[in-house]
Amino acid sequence: MSSLARTLKDARACTVCAHELPLGPRPVLKASATAGLLIIGQAPGTKVHESGVPWDDRSGDRLRDWLGVDKDTFYDDSRIAIVPMGFCYPGRDAKGGDAPPRKECAPMWHSRVLPLLPKVELTLLVGLYAQAYYLKDRRKGTLTETVQAWREYLPTFLPLPHPSWRNTAWLKKHPWFERALVPDLQKRVHRTL
Repeated sequence: MSSLARTLKDARACTVCAHELPLGPRPVLKASATAGLLIIGQAPGTKVHESGVPWDDRSGDRLRDWLGVDKDTFYDDSRIAIVPMGFCYPGRDAKGGDAPPRKECAPMWHSRVLPLLPKVELTLLVGLYAQAYYLKDRRKGTLTETVQAWREYLPTFLPLPHPSWRNTAWLKKHPWFERALVPDLQKRVHRTL
């Protein structure tokens, strides 16, 4: 068994924060040492928790549209790795949305998984939590400002808003995202794959 296969097996068996998870642990991630694109999102929602398939929901449909890839390409882990900030469904927050990713997950697992992905050329930081963790003090004051400054983080990172239906108003308010960023994103994704 390769180091990556062993690490993924260990990550999928993780129960470190099981007592904090309303639906119990079910770590959802996928990766291959040959993947050229890495997607770091937030954490699985309830539908993904049930299916065990990352981005298996409407958010995933919108993300695939942004990337310009079909489901077969998206789920080909030899091309695209998906390693979220939190591997398990974290529960609900006070506003009725999903709670933030568990804080234990990324520090425990990203440092073990990501070095085993040597072919990654581009990492998509989907949402505020991934951007805060990876861009640190390079991040701008707001998610909007960070995404608007996306060229500053290339060629390694490309920040994106979360593709949730909750962000539909954000997308309408910021037409530059789909007019300028998405076409460039699609070119970069297709070059990487």
